[in-house]
Amino acid sequence: MIVAIDGPAGTGKSSTSKAVAAQLGLSYLDTGAQYRAITWWMVNNGIDIDDPAAIAAAAGKPEIVSGTDPQAPTISVDGVDVAGPIRTQEVSAKVSAVSAVPEVRARITELQRSIAASAANGVVVEGRDIGTTVLPDADLKIFLTASPEARAARRSGELKGADVHSTREALIKRDAADSSRKTSPLAKADDAVEVDTTELTLAQVIECVVTLVEEKRAGK
Repeated sequence: MIVAIDGPAGTGKSSTSKAVAAQLGLSYLDTGAQYRAITWWMVNNGIDIDDPAAIAAAAGKPEIVSGTDPQAPTISVDGVDVAGPIRTQEVSAKVSAVSAVPEVRARITELQRSIAASAANGVVVEGRDIGTTVLPDADLKIFLTASPEARAARRSGELKGADVHSTREALIKRDAADSSRKTSPLAKADDAVEVDTTELTLAQVIECVVTLVEEKRAGK
């Protein structure tokens, strides 16, 4: 059972995906963390984020390993735990530029497909282009949405030192970048189920998605 959960930042993808995977005994993959990880590596190694050619040349260098236990997901680069460092505002501000480079997307997409294929018990994969590009044959595709205000409030609570207004502006800017990039843009798959989380609690979103997965498993 492969479940693809897509949507922009702040819609509740990570919290929902982890909870659904844990509840249903599935593996979990945070693809956004992989793009953040490679961005963190680029910054730490002095790669010019404004130079796509330099990013492309370095795309294959870092070793990125994702742990898929929904209770304790991990992400490391060259053996270093980067779960904390990849959530800084600096990385958040640069991840769109790095992830837009075709060589980066090709490298990370290959990694994502490999992890999904090896998840014998099934997997919940969250990201921005899972249902459209990475796993177009996923058993169930879900696209989460929410108002910019709701998303900003949630994300500012996750990012230390961020205020709601600046976070909202950053989210809108990233939406535009992710939706307009030539390679694998943020988009809802034609056969995805859209769930607006603006007025829903996290528990309600989780319940909704679990129901969708169980219905798919039952062949409804």
